Amino acid sequence: MAPVKKSGGKASGSSGSSVNLKRVKGENFYRDAKAASRLKMLNGGKAVRDKDGKIIKAAAFQKGEDETLPGRVQPDRRWFGNTRVISQTALDHFRTSLGAKKDDPYSVLLRRNKLPMALLDEAQNPHTRKRPHIVETESFSDTFGPKAQRKRPRIEVGTFEELSKAADEAIEEREEARGTTSIEQLASELAEAPTHADYHEPIYAKGTSRRIYGELYKVIDSSDVILHVLDARDPMGTLCQSVLDYIKKEKSHKQVVLVINKCDLVPNWVTARYIQHLTPRYPTIAFHASPNHSFGKGTLIQLLRQFAQLHADKKQISVGFMGYPNVGKSSVINTLKSGKVCTVAPVPGETKVWKYITLTRRIYLIDCPGIVPTSANDTETATVLKGVVRVEALPTPSDHIAELMERVKPVYLSRTYGIPLPNPDDPSEAWKPEDLLDKMARMKGRLLKHGEPDREAVSKIILSDWVRGRIPFFVSPPERSDELNAAEAKKKKVADAKGKAKAVEENDSELHVKQNLKTLMQKNTFVPEDIQPLDDEDEDAEGDEDAEGELDEDEDAVSEENEEEDELKWGDVFEGINASEEPSQSAPPSDSGDENEDEEESAGGDEDEADVPDEETKPQKDVRMTTSKKKAENFYSKANVKNKNRTKAALLRSLPAGKRTERKQKQKK
Repeated sequence: MAPVKKSGGKASGSSGSSVNLKRVKGENFYRDAKAASRLKMLNGGKAVRDKDGKIIKAAAFQKGEDETLPGRVQPDRRWFGNTRVISQTALDHFRTSLGAKKDDPYSVLLRRNKLPMALLDEAQNPHTRKRPHIVETESFSDTFGPKAQRKRPRIEVGTFEELSKAADEAIEEREEARGTTSIEQLASELAEAPTHADYHEPIYAKGTSRRIYGELYKVIDSSDVILHVLDARDPMGTLCQSVLDYIKKEKSHKQVVLVINKCDLVPNWVTARYIQHLTPRYPTIAFHASPNHSFGKGTLIQLLRQFAQLHADKKQISVGFMGYPNVGKSSVINTLKSGKVCTVAPVPGETKVWKYITLTRRIYLIDCPGIVPTSANDTETATVLKGVVRVEALPTPSDHIAELMERVKPVYLSRTYGIPLPNPDDPSEAWKPEDLLDKMARMKGRLLKHGEPDREAVSKIILSDWVRGRIPFFVSPPERSDELNAAEAKKKKVADAKGKAKAVEENDSELHVKQNLKTLMQKNTFVPEDIQPLDDEDEDAEGDEDAEGELDEDEDAVSEENEEEDELKWGDVFEGINASEEPSQSAPPSDSGDENEDEEESAGGDEDEADVPDEETKPQKDVRMTTSKKKAENFYSKANVKNKNRTKAALLRSLPAGKRTERKQKQKK
């Protein structure tokens, strides 16, 4: 057997740590520059010195003695030219130009964070003044110099002792006038112990919790534009004044727009008057949230697009909604989105937390729960009638009916519930609250044991109808001032003198949102006393222009297509069919003949009479209807009764056939 040759090396399959790396001259495979410099620092040795001990060559990472001496920094005049320091002339110009625009609701200051807005606030706040602005109060010539008009103040006392005596005498005279000592006065000012009458139900504190206000502040901080939704029945009562003051003071860079919702529940002149009253404070828009018959949707979307263009430096803007509960914030969002993206209900408190909704690629909407501002100071009845509290959760709903009857005219209650008035000769005379509840309870069958009326259940029905807007009601708008009437009369005279075209141009320059309130459909019917004509501020031509301006581009395109379709007729396109029909027709059928033929067919006439049906006139396209009403139809107008389609089949056979049909006919032959 041949001897086995032993291999001195390791097996080729073993994964040992010895890796054969080919060394190349000039390359270091083990240390990078940082590791090499650190190794040089550790092993670099000592500094090179001469015979006297002075360092000739410093060691690595060490400085020589000359380099450790204190150095001198070259001065530069730019140290004293700070760019944040401006001249007094530039500061005055900045304050005069932006002082009025800062709080203007119709002006938007772009890039406010790049402007020194603190200079404007410093001039207004006396506590932050570094020096007294004497010259701004009085001119220099009136204050100093030989022509000074400042007079020496007249002081009745000359020393501090006389001043202290005068103060003590004034205190004694005040105590004698009151007739009590200071100790008795403090005792009388102590608050009385709370009683059961001072207890308030927790349900009346809805919308004031810390959680709700936390949601509100999140919406305000996240929004670029804030839409404050108001109830058209009581816009001033549903105005959150304390929140608006907070936004104006702390978030002055955010734009606020007022949206008066539920305009279909009040007369048009009431909405116009409130818009005129609120427009000087904030931009105001009338709105009616509805999936099919909305009002103000195009105007609001156009306004939001303008805000998106103003904030062009941002990828998108956020629009936050705020307001009282049950004013329709979520309904406005659903109307803008044309779909149900937010849960809505005719009861308050449906929205619990804030919610982001995408309107367009650049506009986002933020829904917010309803809040009740602390500045309202409403009574329990006022809180209920504003729709803040859910009716089914009220402990004693009958306590609020008396106040409701004072606000609503008896005619509207009589018309809503079908109860006759107590005095037909005097429509203003109302029932007593107990009598009205008793009559309604017996009419609706809400009775307790022994036939007693259930007043609490009936009160809940009335309050529920009140919240849902079934009872006609509105708070009268503030009266127009004489100055406003005089200004409008003067403006009208100028318009009549200059002409209609120039008047329209001047009206366009005014800052307000134009809406044609005449097209707003009313849900409730009001008595003639509550109906007034709209203010004739805008001419009819302006109203037409406003109505056209609210239409979207898509709607304009659709209307143009409809006009083109109206001009076309069936004979203009399909001339061959009409030509083939003319020989077969003995006389052109009329509409009255068609009706007679339908009657004969329904009555069971002869087949010969049915051979001339109205199908021959069907290919002729009628003129497009301008109304939404559909043409009256019955079963016999479409059904195949008594071989009604025989002439239609004959007509199809007479038409020129294509290649495929000719081939089939040949195969049959």
